[in-house]
Amino acid sequence: MIKLRLTPYASTVWTWNGRGYVTADRMSEIVPYDHPLVEHVAVTDGARTLLVVRECVAGRESREPAPRNVTPDEFDEARTLAKQWPTDYVLVETAPGDPCRVTAGPGGIAPLYVAHDRTSLHGSWDMADLAEHAVGLSSREVARLLIYRPRYSTETVFRGIYRVTERATAIYGGHFYLHYPEPVLHGGPRELAPDADVLGAFVEAMDDALDLRPIDRVETALHLTGGFDSGTVGTRLAERYPGRFPTAALLIAGPGRAHQIRRRSEILKTLPFAEPDHLIDALEHAPLSRECARVWGEKISPYEEPLHRPFTVLTEALAHHGARVVVTGLGGDEMVALSQAEYPHKSMGEISDGLPWIGDRARAALEFTDDGIAPPAAVNSMTLLSLETTAPVLMRAGIWPVHPFANPGMVQLGEWLPMHWRELKQLQRRRLAALGLSADVTESRERESFAEVVQHTLTTIASPLFAKMLHDGSPLFDEKLVDPDGLRAAVRQLAEGPYREDGDAQLLEVLDLHFAARSFL
Repeated sequence: MIKLRLTPYASTVWTWNGRGYVTADRMSEIVPYDHPLVEHVAVTDGARTLLVVRECVAGRESREPAPRNVTPDEFDEARTLAKQWPTDYVLVETAPGDPCRVTAGPGGIAPLYVAHDRTSLHGSWDMADLAEHAVGLSSREVARLLIYRPRYSTETVFRGIYRVTERATAIYGGHFYLHYPEPVLHGGPRELAPDADVLGAFVEAMDDALDLRPIDRVETALHLTGGFDSGTVGTRLAERYPGRFPTAALLIAGPGRAHQIRRRSEILKTLPFAEPDHLIDALEHAPLSRECARVWGEKISPYEEPLHRPFTVLTEALAHHGARVVVTGLGGDEMVALSQAEYPHKSMGEISDGLPWIGDRARAALEFTDDGIAPPAAVNSMTLLSLETTAPVLMRAGIWPVHPFANPGMVQLGEWLPMHWRELKQLQRRRLAALGLSADVTESRERESFAEVVQHTLTTIASPLFAKMLHDGSPLFDEKLVDPDGLRAAVRQLAEGPYREDGDAQLLEVLDLHFAARSFL
């Protein structure tokens, strides 16, 4: 939600120019994201300055953005209160003769990446703005992504570019330091009272999350895939605001496609949603097709949506019809996830002989994939990584994302529920059943995923892209993170078939990383 350039030991006298904050000597600049749900305030005690960019909160009037003069005691109080803001934020602190400090809020709604040169700290929610600071590839982070074992940390694919994780602070005063926060403590399942109204508590937690931001005062669309998570949030908003919110989704391929259409149709007919319903066929706008920004050579972060092309088309359609906010169901999986003790399972991303393209340096780095990761947050780390994939595409189109399942109150409710309410998403299923939706919606066991879209991309579109990569070379080859001979063998197997979802699907990440490395480096 912020772009910045901060030069320590220069002027710390800030003014608001109508677009952003600048210092008297123009050596530092902060540009908040321009959106009705984002506000910015600043205070100064004549020496220290605190600048805050944050999500708006319903029922609270926005203050004037120009820096306000306060006493030193009032400044300290303002700094304490700023960290208690109930939605997401970014804090910037400057003082004469001191390093500058940038602290991310707890929500992770918009990513914050930073880099530095000899004089200044640079930051942005769009990694492309920092491309000139990328000096190579991180073997550990590339290895994590190649085997689908992502980790939430300050490390990114590119050496020289860092992620400011939730509640972390970036400090720059000639030398650069990233400070992790203390871990957030979590609880476990509790025993329910005999008269416990679990669905009532769920609806109340949902309402609290939805009411936190004033989405009713801006043009808002609902991401309604037909699945349990977006379906639960979307139906609640339609119930509370009849005829107010239009809907949108990407249409999948494969056996689940017909079922997705049926489920969405029933939900749309049962609850009072608004027109239009934006339904984009992901197969018609497949990832890495000729129109895809990654294929063009645009600087697209490797953390952005893997289905970049169809998601961009959907986002453009929403923006064209005036949407400024999209409400999603992201985080629903993690809210009701079972623990390892409740459901023993393999960790995600196990390397095997089925991934012959993993290069020597990447294989060596896998031993250290859990090193340096961020401490536990209020929100699950996989949810935070998911939010990071969606935000840049939406924000470029002027749309702010809202994720009710990532609200700490929703997360805590999920932690407290007994296993039988979380297993197979019983919480969401029972909520949808209470609305009168049929078993076709609430008891579905049909898999609905984009696996077939990925398969289509890899088996019909990717072949010439791999051929060009193998012919022209890649930074992934140069740094021994992808083995060209192993990749050549995998591409040959992909062409000769049969397609293996576990083993072939990961090839999409190879291309996404290749295009990112080529454009950034």
